[in-house]
Amino acid sequence: MRRIVDVAEELGLSEGDLELYGASKAKLTPEALSRLRDAPQGKLVLVTGMTPTTAGEGKTTTAIGLTQALRAGGAGATVALREPSMGPVFGIKGGGTGGGRSIIEPSDDINLHFTGDLHAVTAANNLLAAAIDNSIFHGNRHAIDPRRISWRRCIDMNDRALRGAVIGMGGATDGVPREESFDITPASEVMAILSVASDLEDLHRRLGDVIIGYTSEIQPVYCRDLEVDGAMAVLLEHAIRPNLAQTLDGGPAFVHGGPFANIALGCNSIAATRASLATSEITVTEAGFGSDLGAEKFFNVVSRIGGFAPQAAVIVATARAIKRHGGRPAKELEVEDLAALEAGLVNLDAHIDNVERHGVTPVVAVNRFPSDTPAELAAVLAHCEARGVRAAVADPYGGGGEACAELAAAVRDALDAEDSQLTPLYEPAQPLHEKIETVAREVYGAGSVTYLRRAELTLRRARRLGMESWPICVAKTQYSLSDDPALLGRPREHEFTVREVRPSAGAGFVVIISGEIMTMPGLPRSPAATQFSIESGGS
Repeated sequence: MRRIVDVAEELGLSEGDLELYGASKAKLTPEALSRLRDAPQGKLVLVTGMTPTTAGEGKTTTAIGLTQALRAGGAGATVALREPSMGPVFGIKGGGTGGGRSIIEPSDDINLHFTGDLHAVTAANNLLAAAIDNSIFHGNRHAIDPRRISWRRCIDMNDRALRGAVIGMGGATDGVPREESFDITPASEVMAILSVASDLEDLHRRLGDVIIGYTSEIQPVYCRDLEVDGAMAVLLEHAIRPNLAQTLDGGPAFVHGGPFANIALGCNSIAATRASLATSEITVTEAGFGSDLGAEKFFNVVSRIGGFAPQAAVIVATARAIKRHGGRPAKELEVEDLAALEAGLVNLDAHIDNVERHGVTPVVAVNRFPSDTPAELAAVLAHCEARGVRAAVADPYGGGGEACAELAAAVRDALDAEDSQLTPLYEPAQPLHEKIETVAREVYGAGSVTYLRRAELTLRRARRLGMESWPICVAKTQYSLSDDPALLGRPREHEFTVREVRPSAGAGFVVIISGEIMTMPGLPRSPAATQFSIESGGS
């Protein structure tokens, strides 16, 4: 690895602009961020994907490989990614820093504790949770109804046993017994606030605006009422500063923020993206899962808050995922099946349509897997060509930037064309139910939207609290365009069910819960944690 001060020098940053965490990683100082805020911005490329299989289609690896290829071609390119959560690291994915010859370094540090940002989010979240129960124990002067507490504790680990718990069971001096639920840290509103806050002052204000629960008269109680928003901001003082790392070829990489896309925004922090845009000719960033989740939120929520306008969106597709959506069994995706591939292309079409619907130019990256056959890859490229969509085969895992040269050329061509103009799906003034139904119809292909009783009640509450003009953040399954993971391909005219509406008052959006989505994952039968060990000289 290069010294991080040398990596920063490429971005026009001096050692004085960095808060060093050893030789290979650093944070940007508040002074540097303030100086960069009004600097001219480079071009922005968003990496999204088609509806994935459970193994994923390699969006992070492709984003890194594309950045390496752009740099090799002479562009000043930087990648801006989320920080991995230790839940997926020790669960199914086994890491979030790319793979093969397209990774960010120091990958072990980034996958584990890195600079401590996720621990700070966990601590701030749970400080507020402790303050809530402490306030109830000491007389409950804010009249918090224990049955209407909406704030949850969190932990950065997959632990299904914590989805439902009972706390305060020790006795008279150990708190008031009540039910509790845990979220995984990336699902915490504190993580969302960290990801959208522009600076420490904005962070402090947003923390104070968090709704922690309600009185028996359904009046909101805010974090600022408990007077711990200042302490939470102190815990997050360093965490809000973007981290600088590097790609395998020594190029700059911002790694900051970590909300999941199926239950949160799914994008890296606005502060990191702004810093990258101010210091780079081209910034490549990633939105989690398919265009129906991360990209939709980036276009309609993150871009509005951050003032961004992506000029191109790379849709990562694989022959195996396309075959899965064409009916091929999940355990038989390594077998050539052109009929299944032809049938599954409707899913890729849906994601191309979603990107184009937002006024952004799509580029399809066909991420090559070892089992892919030339006929399968050729069929995907021919389909894209017939649609008039730029496409290229890439192998970032096996070949790094060299194997993404054609993709980089397609992206540069899209950027040079300058025919993108981001067009959000809805206007802020539209009622919440219209926003929900617009996204469900235009992005998910739904024919109708059904609101469960709890959703109707919480939607009315959001209106009463003045949130009608806020953007929405839909939490749904990542394995289907619908809210039913069993509906593959491109389901149409299906029923989209809204289960609950949760205000994220500090983050500034309303979360729409659909289907059976959970905010605390569980570990699989054979978790990736079983593959970790300490060897001589380190992990």
